[in-house]
Amino acid sequence: MKFMKLGSKPDNFQTDGNNVRYVASELASDITINVGDVKFYLHKFPLLSKSATLQKLVSNASEGNCDEVDIHDIPGGPSAFEICAKFCYGMTVTLNAYNVISARCAAEYLGMNESLEKGNLVYKIDVFLNSSIFRSWKDSIIALQTTKSQSRMCEELKLTSHCIDAVASRASVDVSRVDWSYTYNRKKLPEENGNDPNLNGIRSRMVPKDWWVEDLCELEVDLYKRVVITIKNKGIVSSEVIGEAAKAYAYRRFPGFNKGAFQFNDVSKCRPILDTVVWLLPSEKGSVSCSFLLKLLKASISLDSGETVKAELVKRIGQQLEEASVNDLLIRAADGEGTMYDAHVVQKILEAFVMRDMDSEPQLEDGDEIQEVRKPGILSEASKLMVAKLVDGYLTEIAKDPNLPLSTFVGLAEMVSNFPRPGHDGIYRAVDMYLKEHPGISKSERKRICKLMDCKKLSVDACMHAVQNERLPLRVVVQVLFFEQVRANASSGSSTPDLPKAIRDLNSASYGSSRSATTNTEEDWDAAASAEELRALRGELAALSMGNGGTNDKVNVIDAKSHADRAAMSKMKGLLMSKRLFSKIWSNKGGQGENSGSDSSESLGSANNLEEAKSTPSRKGRHSVS
Repeated sequence: MKFMKLGSKPDNFQTDGNNVRYVASELASDITINVGDVKFYLHKFPLLSKSATLQKLVSNASEGNCDEVDIHDIPGGPSAFEICAKFCYGMTVTLNAYNVISARCAAEYLGMNESLEKGNLVYKIDVFLNSSIFRSWKDSIIALQTTKSQSRMCEELKLTSHCIDAVASRASVDVSRVDWSYTYNRKKLPEENGNDPNLNGIRSRMVPKDWWVEDLCELEVDLYKRVVITIKNKGIVSSEVIGEAAKAYAYRRFPGFNKGAFQFNDVSKCRPILDTVVWLLPSEKGSVSCSFLLKLLKASISLDSGETVKAELVKRIGQQLEEASVNDLLIRAADGEGTMYDAHVVQKILEAFVMRDMDSEPQLEDGDEIQEVRKPGILSEASKLMVAKLVDGYLTEIAKDPNLPLSTFVGLAEMVSNFPRPGHDGIYRAVDMYLKEHPGISKSERKRICKLMDCKKLSVDACMHAVQNERLPLRVVVQVLFFEQVRANASSGSSTPDLPKAIRDLNSASYGSSRSATTNTEEDWDAAASAEELRALRGELAALSMGNGGTNDKVNVIDAKSHADRAAMSKMKGLLMSKRLFSKIWSNKGGQGENSGSDSSESLGSANNLEEAKSTPSRKGRHSVS
């Protein structure tokens, strides 16, 4: 720390109790100066020779035959006045970063400038500030902190702005020129320590780019804001470092913020800090992580910040939503909302994300023809895929809330329904979880939620789970079986199995389409599959597998070395299974099959199916994706 000593005489100031200060001298004091609750018994001559203010005060007191002067409003109080008094006596006094600002303000108040005497206290302090304090990194920060106690006069004397500019200038220096001490508690990168194996021992950069961010965390929020703004205006420090500074300040000021456990002891003090951090965030995308932005959003909801702050965070999160995780999106709902998580905020974030793809503007080109020119930042297919998977995972988590409305669940899912997804296992898990936690929903609601997934895009494991899922409508189970068989036949090069017309119509028509009189009623197909129906279906699958397995073994014995024959036999087995399986399902469901003109139908839980289920082996275990 820099310091400056003034004067050469010994310090003869003495204390008598807590509130009395005097100079040990053979001469009796002839003036009493009251500063706050402290009395100073001093001598007029050394004081009046250097202070214009004391000259006026003593003159006015003498006219009233009084030897006592009150200066209760002096900046810095008794300690700052004592420094000025010692300078007047020529006694040794030490100035440093902790007391120089208050001494400068007190000297200005007392009028200790060059008009009375050359080399007066104001001049000497200004020299010390410019030559030492403002050239030292930590001394500049300490001096800036001390301006808070006498902010009005510091602003008038521009001491605060000088301190801010000194700090900002040091923070903007190229890291190769940083040769002073600083606080940095975080782990440095290998190249920052010179330990990068790719550098062959060459120490390319000893100082990290964000070396200064932790030292600034000591500042109060208003001073911190002004310093960071000054650093940004210089245009030297990158947006990533500015973002890291905002992140470090939030972590320092909000205990538990890094872990998402917010502890706000004084909401009135914490809210301005959060608003400042959000306001200081760089506009460049990626300057801070999406996870950090979501933590700020959660904190703003807890602190009940203004709608402007929340809207800005929602917009920023939407710009880089593909970086988020499911846990980041789990924002607790406010007390009294009824639901566990605030899905409406996530819906706004998704809207902001989708708006990025609509960010276009018309331009006139070539004969006043309007052409739509896309701006930079259009959503890529990879971004859409990542967000779709993110929403699927989020829906799976919030589906566990028994109070979650179906409209909210479906609304979120439909916002990403057009995003390209090679598989629908994620949305299937979410749908299954919702059906599991909300068993009392109606048939129409069950049908509505199942429309969110595409059975053609389910993986083999998801198909195996779906055909055994008691919560799904039977229509969905049949569709899964159909498309799985079509996929198996397509991969083996065979044609689609010859299925009954009603089943083909079922898979080609939408939920709302009308069907001929030969098909079952929509209520039968949309009803949830019963345990008996699924056991019968699994039993039929097992029986077909065993029967065809034996045939396949015989063929393999006859021609075990022929790969082509084995492939052909596998293809025949698939065709046989598909035709027999779907014919069995349809005969059980439709009563008299495709050619029957009756509208009546039996469910898979009929007595005949129960007997078949008992006579065929079945698997007792159920898959679970919840």
